[in-house]
Amino acid sequence: MTLIKSISGIRGTIGGQPGDNLTPIDMVKFTAAFVKFVQRDVPRPRIVVGRDARLSGFLVNQVVCGTLQAMGADVLDIGLSTTPTTEIAVTGLNADAGIIITASHNPQQWNALKLLNRHGEFISAADGAWLLDVAARDDFAFVPIEDIGHYEQVDGWIDRHVQMVLDLPLINREAIQAAHFKVAVDAVNSTGGIAIPKMLRALDVETILELNCEPTGRFAHTPEPLAQNLTDICRYVKEQHCDFGVVVDPDVDRLVFVKEDGELFGEEYTLVSVADFILRHTPGPTVSNLSSTRALRDVTHAHGQEYFAAAVGEVNVVEKMKEVGAVIGGEGNGGVIYPALHYGRDALVGTALFLTQLAEKRIKCSELRTTYPAYFMSKNKKQLTPEMDVDRILASVAEKFKDEKVTTIDGVKIDFEEGWVHLRKSNTEPIIRIYSEGKTVAEAERLGNLVAEQL
Repeated sequence: MTLIKSISGIRGTIGGQPGDNLTPIDMVKFTAAFVKFVQRDVPRPRIVVGRDARLSGFLVNQVVCGTLQAMGADVLDIGLSTTPTTEIAVTGLNADAGIIITASHNPQQWNALKLLNRHGEFISAADGAWLLDVAARDDFAFVPIEDIGHYEQVDGWIDRHVQMVLDLPLINREAIQAAHFKVAVDAVNSTGGIAIPKMLRALDVETILELNCEPTGRFAHTPEPLAQNLTDICRYVKEQHCDFGVVVDPDVDRLVFVKEDGELFGEEYTLVSVADFILRHTPGPTVSNLSSTRALRDVTHAHGQEYFAAAVGEVNVVEKMKEVGAVIGGEGNGGVIYPALHYGRDALVGTALFLTQLAEKRIKCSELRTTYPAYFMSKNKKQLTPEMDVDRILASVAEKFKDEKVTTIDGVKIDFEEGWVHLRKSNTEPIIRIYSEGKTVAEAERLGNLVAEQL
């Protein structure tokens, strides 16, 4: 398995040869390069480290923390955590950077180092490129014995994260308590099994049913929260007569809901529903990436506000949100970014806002879903060969459809009146991804095929 290096860190499978997999040697190189990056501003940085519950987490944590110390950085180890909790801890502890050890939705044989700046946000593309160059050249040096960094375990950050969510003005704990909700949770045996039930209890949810919430790291199913991986929780919600179900990925930055009828609310509609609630109380712009549903644009316009699209990737969405002063944003994979708390995808705050909306509206989850525009998405791909000039291919497609609205900030997106198609080169596979959306499945597939034929 090829080691994947990106602007926010590195990921790969555990074991194997250095440079081909995520081995201790690779962990040392990239951690050391990250410290050198942080030391450009702070000679002796304080760096927060958190991890999800996957099986290799403790091993990777030991290597990462030791390397940080060997580079002269002080370590604040918050232990089992979530990605949004680690982001919050960076600023809460007044640290200079952070590392979350998680491969997000990848299977359990994977792990990764995701890198955060002093704001608790993913580092920029330019900073990532600088760091990768340092790592490739082994351009770093370890400190002598008298300069090694300190190590400190810091407990309680999930509790603090929960309290920060509860303290948000829009969270209505009284309404949630009065609703007498019965909620099922599937946390795929990672740290969401700690964080989500803890938060639901703090919100006075009456009945909480935990499925795969023991943080053993032995994932009960493929961890990406897609329909084909969630049959158990869908059946469980219906059998147990729950009001709805909550599903998160291993690092708790993606959020999917299950309706009381056992059907998925739709990961694309997690952000749409939360944005609808926010806009009812806080007017302002919204942002999602180019591959996310048009429903967010429609809901935003219905509230008389302006919608903006960003290139795919959390760092790009956050950058656009700051630029336009967005009150809510995120990605269609179930990622909610609520800047009133912090600039990071956060399933905890997404769940609390969704709960409040259901409680205040006093309607069923399925009824809420019907209030939003219905769109359907089709996702396909086109295999690439080495001799293909992808930029030329995408440019020719843009020219072919120049009479439509064409966006080229991230591949090519073509907005038709009845839907859209987005083509972009994958960062991890030799393919062009072809995402399309329409008001029916057939329409989404027709639009996707129409553009794909031009390739």
